[in-house]
Amino acid sequence: MLDTNRPPEASPARGNGSDWCPVSSSSPLPTRVVLLTGPSGSGKSRLAARSGLPVLRLDDFYKEADDPTLPLVEGSSDIDWDSPLSWDADVAVAAIVELCAAGRTEVPVYSIATSSRTGTETLDISRTPLFIAEGIFAADIVARCQELGLLADAICLRGRPSTTFRRRLMRDLREGRKSLPFLLRRGWRLMRAERGIVARHTALGAHACGRDEALGRLAACAAGRHRAAAPA
Repeated sequence: MLDTNRPPEASPARGNGSDWCPVSSSSPLPTRVVLLTGPSGSGKSRLAARSGLPVLRLDDFYKEADDPTLPLVEGSSDIDWDSPLSWDADVAVAAIVELCAAGRTEVPVYSIATSSRTGTETLDISRTPLFIAEGIFAADIVARCQELGLLADAICLRGRPSTTFRRRLMRDLREGRKSLPFLLRRGWRLMRAERGIVARHTALGAHACGRDEALGRLAACAAGRHRAAAPA
């Protein structure tokens, strides 16, 4: 649970939103979303879990491996899973719209190891006025969420590329996401590109910052003290 008066404690990333207490019970607040992005391995999932807010995992909206529209890494036969073209932005935005309007939605369950959807599940946030949608492509839907009046904030986590590389590789090996050669090729490519990735997310409307500032912005949103500015 994100406490606006003291440091937040860790909690599960997913859960029933009715367990989270709004900052005011005088009248229902409109539900809005914080889009949390950043390079793969930057700590988005951990930060989202620490906030205690309900979380929509945007990685679950990846396309499946047999989708003919999947992009390839230039000069390689590898699928470029770091391209927004590998992800279904329309379905992700539709899920955000439904969560803000109804407090629940059906979301896909995606296996990164097999690059396939393995089922669906219901994400229920009840009448929670704030939730997080996190993933490496969250910045790509900042403008759409802003236009729909759903955006509370857009945050891009940034850090040292070498730290991100190490964290990402350890996570991917632990979870068996892809083969080691693929993970190493991808890891080196992303480490070299990391500063450009952050710059792109910023250009799309996300505020780049470290973990502590991100937690402060989440607390401000939860307390109703922060309103997202329109992307330039």
